[in-house]
This record gives sequence, structure tokens and C-alpha cells, in this order.
Amino acid sequence: MTAASAVETVFRIEQPRVIAAAARIVRDVGTAEEIAQDALVSALEQWPAEGVPAKPGAWLVAVAKRRAIDLVRRRENYANKLAEVGRARETAEPPPPEPSDDTGTEADIDDDLLRLIFTACHPVLPTQARIALTLRLLGGLTTDEIARAFLASEPAVAQRIVRAKRTLAGAGVPFEVPYGPDRAARIGSVLEVVYLVFNEGYSATKGDDWVRPALCEEALRLARVLAGLLPDDAEVHGLAALLEIQASRIPARTGPGGEPVLIADQNRARWDGLLIRRGFAALDRAGAAGSRAGAVPGPYTLQAAIAACHARAVRYEDTDWAMIATLYGRLAAVAPSPVVEVNRAVAVGMAHGPEAGLAVVDAVADDPGLREYHPLPGVRGDLLARLGRTEEAAEEFRRAAALSRNARERALFLTRATSPHPPPDPPFRAGAGEGY
Repeated sequence: MTAASAVETVFRIEQPRVIAAAARIVRDVGTAEEIAQDALVSALEQWPAEGVPAKPGAWLVAVAKRRAIDLVRRRENYANKLAEVGRARETAEPPPPEPSDDTGTEADIDDDLLRLIFTACHPVLPTQARIALTLRLLGGLTTDEIARAFLASEPAVAQRIVRAKRTLAGAGVPFEVPYGPDRAARIGSVLEVVYLVFNEGYSATKGDDWVRPALCEEALRLARVLAGLLPDDAEVHGLAALLEIQASRIPARTGPGGEPVLIADQNRARWDGLLIRRGFAALDRAGAAGSRAGAVPGPYTLQAAIAACHARAVRYEDTDWAMIATLYGRLAAVAPSPVVEVNRAVAVGMAHGPEAGLAVVDAVADDPGLREYHPLPGVRGDLLARLGRTEEAAEEFRRAAALSRNARERALFLTRATSPHPPPDPPFRAGAGEGY
């Protein structure tokens, strides 16, 4: 590996920590990102000539800290000069202490990373801005990569990121880890961003590909980071468990030509056993953390429990649909939403018959929030087909195809409109705690 490629590899891995270390000093994520880029330039200049350091990540963090401190001092000196000429002195934080040769303890770095996560996912930002900024600062994705992942234009994504940084600065969002009730309120935003990123990769809302594994990998990596930084938070472990188990099925979810393969047809030998075991372990940690806190399982933990039911079934016919229907009932109680009810209808239909499932889905069919939600007619179509009401089922599948923006999914619905098909892989979509 050349020095230049080593720089690129190390920076991709360490970028979040480098930005976080600088942000703690300058208190601005936009400026911190620029400082991190300066550290990258320094590495590209020095490493080819001097060799790759023994601890390259620590080297980058140390350089970023020094540059951040220099910037704070320059700002303070400028404020002092203004005061000397009689102008209003700008407020400037006192410079931090000189950095030593090391970069602080691992706990210090982890605290900085946690601050960065909470800042990038601050509720003051619109959801799409949180996602883009998180992928940029914490996922290390370039603007072009984010644009391609979400099938958006690169200028639009760039503007979204720029506006997000300005919004954080303008709102005076503190670079800190919230505690108490504020943390409870903010952690939901953090987990939602990771969940939405995974959802888009697991079942893309638009485009020609049904699955985008790279997005799933980024979300899974972020979930693992959060689980390490917040070991006592049950829902953090619940989300990690959910994503581990869901990700285990990705190799089996598409056929040779990229076409969707529904859960009833998937070759379970292709499910990733390591990810399933990791998911089970994370689910156990979620249960233990919840018990210590005396809390009932939250939405992500319940979804992970549903995913675990599927992972434990050696064959599709072995699926414990009664348990899944029960878990969906509990999910509906802690996170009620019409989308959860659509998912619950599938489980109820499998556990207690299509008539019972149809009653559940019809109870929310007129909800305004589901007007453009294509899985609703998809689920109705399946239940109607199982009842032998084929003409009505075909019409529902055509309606689902018309609403879908994903080419692969649209083709699947059109195929189902013309021929019977096993029960669908229930939707795993953003917005409510649905999916398994």
C-alpha cells in the first residue's frame, strides 16, 4: 500500500473522530470539517516523505487539534485588537490547553464522537438534512456518494449540507451530549436518522435497484458505534439488533438479475449467520439494559424481536406468526401508527387467516397518511388473493405498482397482478417502527 492510499484509507476510517476532536475546540461542525481536511492535506504532504506514523489516526487528531487551537487563538487576538481600538470586543472562548503528543484518552475521543453524533442529528434540522450531514460527517461519504445513494442531484445534496451547517451555527446548537430528559428527547432523533438510512438501503424508495447494500452497511456501522458509546441505552442496542438481523438477509433478497426475492422464497442458507448471532447478542443486551432501567421494550427492541422470530425459523413454514402478531400488538401500543397496523395486518393474516388480516388493514385504509403508501394496496392485494378474490387483488396490485417509485418493486407488483404469489416480505419502511 502506498503512502497516499494509506492516507485515504485511514482518513476514511478516522474522519469522524478527527472532525469531532476539532469541533470540541472550535464549536462549529462546518469549521471542524475544514480543519479535518487541512489535516488530510498535511498527511498527504508528510507521510510519503516521512512514512506512515505508528498511530495514523492519533496523528490526524493531533494535527486537527493544533489547527483548531491556532484558529481559536487567532480569533481571540482579533477580538483583543478590536478592543484596543475602542470597538466592541467579540466574545471568544479562552483557548484550550496546548495538546500533548498524545490525543487524550479513548474516553475523551469517544465523548467527542458522541457530541458530533448528537449535533449532526439535532432536531433543529429537517430530517433529510440530518441524514445528509450524518452521512457526510460520520459516514465519511462524499457529496457525490450521498447524491448517488439517494438518487438526488449533487448540487441539491451539497446545498442541503451547507444549509444544515449554517442552521446549526445560526441556532447556536451547543456541541455537547445532552443529559436527562433532553437526552431522552434527542436520542430519538439520532436513532431515527440511522434507521432511515438503513431503510433506504434495505428497500429503496425509488430508482432501479431494490437494495443498496452500501447504505445498509453505513447505518449498521453507525448503530454499532452508538451501541459502544451508549452501552446502557436499551433502544440503542435494540436498533443495533434490528439492523444486524435485517442485514443478514440482504444476500438472499435479490435474484441474479437484481429482482426482488420475497421472504417466502429466500434461500435461508444465504442468510448471514454471523450477523444473526450478533443481532441476537444485541437483543439480549437490549433486554438486560431495559430490565436494569425498569423500562418496557421500545419500538426498535420490539422490531428486533420480530426480526428474531424470522431468523429462528429454519423454513418459512416454521415462522411463529402468532408470536409475531403478538409482538406487533405490543409495538402498536408503544408506537401507534397506521403503518404499524399495515404490518400487523400481515402477521395477523398469517396467524389467524386472511379475513382477520383484512379487517386490520381495512380499519386504517382511509387514513390520510397512507394515501400514497404503496405497501397498503400491496398487503390488501395479498390478503384478497388468499381469500380467492382475484380480481380485487389484481386491482390492488396495479394500484401498488402505480404508487411505487422503485422500478424493481413496481415490476414485482405488476407480476403479482397477473399471477398468484406467496405472501410478501412485509414492508420495511421509514416512519413508524414497522418492518421485520
